[in-house]
Amino acid sequence: MMWCMTLKEKLETDLSAAMKARDEVRTRTLRMALTAVKNEEVAGKQSRELSDDDVVRVLTREAKKRREAAAAFGDAGREKQAQAERDEGEVLEDYLPSQLGDEELTALVADAIAETGAAGPRAMGQVMKVVNPKVAGRAEGGRVAAEVKRQLAQ
Repeated sequence: MMWCMTLKEKLETDLSAAMKARDEVRTRTLRMALTAVKNEEVAGKQSRELSDDDVVRVLTREAKKRREAAAAFGDAGREKQAQAERDEGEVLEDYLPSQLGDEELTALVADAIAETGAAGPRAMGQVMKVVNPKVAGRAEGGRVAAEVKRQLAQ
């Protein structure tokens, strides 16, 4: 019998390992990530167990917050806080699917445009609907939207 750990269980296991190793950054980050996951589980009318895809979505959102915070702290000249946010972001990246390269993203968007027969900037929503499930956490929404816009403008 093969028993597979869910992503949430892996986060919990890694958290106790990080605590034992006294790895402060990892401990702090995983605690925050698990809190975000638990908050998502109890959000809405009834609590539910999140699938790995849902957990990836939560972690992606958390990683994005870290990048934005790091940029904001960096712009404000608060390098120590910016570095702390970047360190947390790196821990979260370990649990996320690898990001799509530019060529892969360009190809996925081109396929989606061909599949929908979309033309012109007005068709952006239609293309995004097709391309988003294929990208699923492997590229940031803004990056995907920019590529769709770029290709539709040609």
